[in-house]
Amino acid sequence: MRILRNYFLREFITPLFLSLGVLSFVMLLGSLIRLTDLVINKGVDIFSITKLFLFMMSSSLSYTLPLGTLTAVLFSLGRLSSDNEIMAIRASGVHLFSLISPLLTVGLILSLLLVVFNDRVIPYAHFAQRKTIIEVGMKNPTAALEPGIFINSFQKYILFIYQIDQKKNRMGNVRIYEPQEGRPTRTIVAKRGEFIAIPEQNMVKLKLMDGTSDEPDPKNPTSFYKLNFKTYFMSLNLGQMRDKDKIGKKPKDMTVAELHEEAKKLEREGIDPTPLLTEINEKISMAFSCFVFVLLGFPLAAITKRRGVFINFAMACLFFGLYYALLLGAEALCLQGFANPRFMIWLPNIILGSLGAYLTYRACAS
Repeated sequence: MRILRNYFLREFITPLFLSLGVLSFVMLLGSLIRLTDLVINKGVDIFSITKLFLFMMSSSLSYTLPLGTLTAVLFSLGRLSSDNEIMAIRASGVHLFSLISPLLTVGLILSLLLVVFNDRVIPYAHFAQRKTIIEVGMKNPTAALEPGIFINSFQKYILFIYQIDQKKNRMGNVRIYEPQEGRPTRTIVAKRGEFIAIPEQNMVKLKLMDGTSDEPDPKNPTSFYKLNFKTYFMSLNLGQMRDKDKIGKKPKDMTVAELHEEAKKLEREGIDPTPLLTEINEKISMAFSCFVFVLLGFPLAAITKRRGVFINFAMACLFFGLYYALLLGAEALCLQGFANPRFMIWLPNIILGSLGAYLTYRACAS
């Protein structure tokens, strides 16, 4: 039995490392264009480019490891199935679950390692990558405006912008908060907007459209009333930024502990911390997708009985694409306030994990 288990593990480990190498290279191809542009147009030194490349490689592991795990399971067990080795093992009276249990254990270990990696290494790599890019070339007023980050560098305002198109100077789904002592936090919400950079004045002018604004009640200055607007103008002076030398962290740049701390801080200021709670659950749930894909990959490999590289890789991409589409849909529902991230973000794991458990049971029992 030990010989068969070790054989299964050896058949899995080699495709796993090969898959990680190939997938990492493919994912970084697009980034190489950006790095080349930094060298040619920005005159960035090779040392900075090397740092950026390593940071990008580390950041991609949260996606390549789950996909590589599924690919390795399909490659290794698909070959064993196509060569009728699984059938021969079953005919000898060995229960298949006792053989795949080491793979499930490896999948669980990979998931736990990826939890730590997603919590510690990847946030550091994300933040260091952004910081390096800003330091080496992106010196313009609009660099302070980034999507998906609570921007609290300004003296009066806290901004959260869901989408930013730097080429067209457009924004989508804008939230602007103005905390005030002794009064509720003032909030400005706009469906869309535009911004104009004024480098000579170190300012950014915002044009917000189709939204609402909290305005002081003349009869009761401690309260606000809602004002609907078609167009709303405001200016942000970067010369008055707090902690100019500090770069604000996006949720992806924070550890789980930092996200919890920031969420509590926002709650005290009357600001919805849902984006941070969504990121916390996403970091952990994506890590456990490694275990889910091992559970799902075994019955798929047993069913297909094909050893074609293209077929196995296409199937791995299909199910990973399905998983990621479910995750993006769950994330969108959470950010729009339609679902609780503590449950919704875990739904892809629950769906595919349940499917994998059922198919594995059927494969082992038949």
